[in-house]
Amino acid sequence: MAVSAASGGRVLSLDTLVRLGRGVRTPSTPRRLPVPDGMTAPMGCDAVEVPARFGPLVLSRLPRVGCVYADAAHWWWLVPSDSDYALEWPTPAQYAAGALVPDAPAVPDLIHRPSGTLPYTPPIPLYLALCRVTGTTPTWSRPAVA
Repeated sequence: MAVSAASGGRVLSLDTLVRLGRGVRTPSTPRRLPVPDGMTAPMGCDAVEVPARFGPLVLSRLPRVGCVYADAAHWWWLVPSDSDYALEWPTPAQYAAGALVPDAPAVPDLIHRPSGTLPYTPPIPLYLALCRVTGTTPTWSRPAVA
């Protein structure tokens, strides 16, 4: 119900303002990759993003694939939270804590859903596949510098 203000203008209820505010999205508003219905993420969710040209190359090298999202420019793999701990993901991969996609105009499409209830791609095989397709030496294989 709208109420008229003393000045004759329309006053919106707090419920209406909250609803309107939830609907407002700017291009820079991050979007969270959703965990599909029927799946659980007991370890939390982060995501690893790669340019779309690498997507099929990485996918074919993985022994197990969790949820994968894609748009024309990027592919994202859901991984357990903190999968960036002690790993330097190879460039041009980007690690997205909280599975937040900062620059996507919309939530990307789910292009792969695993059977079972866990949405995760195991992070170490994903890391190694990314290192392989980008020509990057895994951090633990690099010579130590004294």
